[in-house]
Amino acid sequence: MGERPARTTTFGWLGDGGLGDGLIEQIIRGTKTATCAFRAAYDAEDPSELAEALSGVGELHAVEDASGRHRCTIRVTEIFECPFGRPDPRLVAGEGDGDDAAKFQEDHRIAWESTMGDLPLTDEESLVVELFELASVEPV
Repeated sequence: MGERPARTTTFGWLGDGGLGDGLIEQIIRGTKTATCAFRAAYDAEDPSELAEALSGVGELHAVEDASGRHRCTIRVTEIFECPFGRPDPRLVAGEGDGDDAAKFQEDHRIAWESTMGDLPLTDEESLVVELFELASVEPV
């Protein structure tokens, strides 16, 4: 038995049209190696959550789907911040967009508009980025 994941990361939400399952499949295939969230989302909920997230390099995360099923485990390799209007190339590539920052921005604007509420979607808004590698895949 391997190391126990320190945290859980959920991809998708009930009624997301399969988005979360697709992202998890990309992680398992190795084509998705990054994820991000607006810094403001951390600040709005619990400021200590941001400090905890920023200190998580090397941690294992259990990746769950919207129904709470553990699908795989990832290891965080790097955490940093960058502005939404100038996304780091490692983030863009890790999200599966190659070097197309505009596609990354458009895809994330669409995905986040329904979930961000009153939080800003500006080019200056800071993203908290986690780069990761696949550590293990859970049996089906």
